[in-house]
Amino acid sequence: MKKNIALRTLFLMALFVSFTYSKDSPTTPSTQSPSSSPKKIFVVPVEGDVEPAMAEFISRALREASEYPDALIILEMDTFGGRVDAAFQIVDTLLNAPRGKTIGYVKTKAISAGSLIALACSELVMKRNTTIGDCAPIALTNEGPQMLGEKFQSPLRAKFRTLAKRNGFPPVLAEAMVTPDMVVYKATMRDSSFYIDSAGFADLSPNIKKTIIDKKTIVKRGQLLTMDDSEAKQLGFSKMSVESIEELLAARHIANYQIIRIKTNWSEGLVRFITLIGPLLLIIGFAAIYIEYKTPGLIVPGIIGALCLGLVFFGQYMVGLATYTELLIIVLGVILLGIEIFVLPGFGIAGIAGIACIIIGIILSFQDFIIPSPSMPWQARELIGNIGRVLGSFIAAFVGGICFIRFVIPSFSKVVQGPYLSETLEGSHADSNAIVNVKEGDDGEVVTPLRPSGKARIGDRVFDVVTEGGFIEKGTAIVVTTISRSKIIVSRKNNA
Repeated sequence: MKKNIALRTLFLMALFVSFTYSKDSPTTPSTQSPSSSPKKIFVVPVEGDVEPAMAEFISRALREASEYPDALIILEMDTFGGRVDAAFQIVDTLLNAPRGKTIGYVKTKAISAGSLIALACSELVMKRNTTIGDCAPIALTNEGPQMLGEKFQSPLRAKFRTLAKRNGFPPVLAEAMVTPDMVVYKATMRDSSFYIDSAGFADLSPNIKKTIIDKKTIVKRGQLLTMDDSEAKQLGFSKMSVESIEELLAARHIANYQIIRIKTNWSEGLVRFITLIGPLLLIIGFAAIYIEYKTPGLIVPGIIGALCLGLVFFGQYMVGLATYTELLIIVLGVILLGIEIFVLPGFGIAGIAGIACIIIGIILSFQDFIIPSPSMPWQARELIGNIGRVLGSFIAAFVGGICFIRFVIPSFSKVVQGPYLSETLEGSHADSNAIVNVKEGDDGEVVTPLRPSGKARIGDRVFDVVTEGGFIEKGTAIVVTTISRSKIIVSRKNNA
């Protein structure tokens, strides 16, 4: 019986030790139960230009990952950067993710806006022989890329400083990625070291300077901090250098995992394609609407124009730039144009206001703000660029529309297949002045707007007429200039 009591005592002690160990000790891969569900690892590619479509894609990827509380999100970086507004949108998305759940993994490069995105992650890991850094704001000019001044560098520098403090990166070195005028030192004391810029070093008290036993220049004036993987690790940015995501996970002691690679879906691919051909769609859309306006009744140009401009708006709406406000402005413009064409013929206030509303609506759909903010100076440049893009497309469409009406539409009758009558009416006299009771030089008045065809009253009868070119408003005095094959050609009367 004593033997049974001793065995029971040993058994209870073993259970107690096992329970205490499992409660107080972290779970490692070797202690994970084979039946436990694998940890979800979401890999999100950040490739190509940083633009609004990428921002929306990353936002969608993080929403999917948020369904798994223990998921780890790895942003696989391979980008030279892109638009600042899109980068800031991605940064805000990453900052709203749970702390410790995002890793920026530099697969090839993270330059300019790419470095900003990488540092917004909770942790940075780099593949061997990759680079990160160089985030100076630039503008493309006729002389090539030009670096923007302090007005543009200051808010970017503040953003880098905020991200560095949040995620444990050296703030001064992070700022040196943006500003080429900074000189950064590594100051070594007897039992510690720190990074400081030249201005900060000059402000140190003499007593503190005496304790500094070594001062090494890390970033020279005129340079932007750009690091390879070993430098990034040495300077306190990268946690480690690895060859693959699998090696990264092994270093974090994650053995039971499932890698889920997020890919762009068909709608995101369509939006990127629409964004790519956006300027061409604008030109075609404006030109088609102009052709429909000048030659009412064709219908097809109007449909094509509406589809093209609608696709442009759809692309901007899908990436979160266009909202119902821009849609209402564009719809108002279309209504005003309709009033101009069908209710108040003549190019007047309604037509001008309609075109202005459409242009303003499309310009606003290319940006996520209405009035540029002084704290974000690149918004003013973005607004100017959007105005130039839309107005340039409108002018190109106007010229193209005139050429189409002048040279293409008249040739349709030569290429459209029959059937036709086998005999011509060349020998008939249906176009004689005696039959139509109209002769060259007769005066008349426009009954319906001539664009370029319409109706006019000549004498006491109303005839179908066509102008020599251009638009003639209702009520305008006209004169018959030519009668050819039952076609009455008119022009404005000189004294009208």
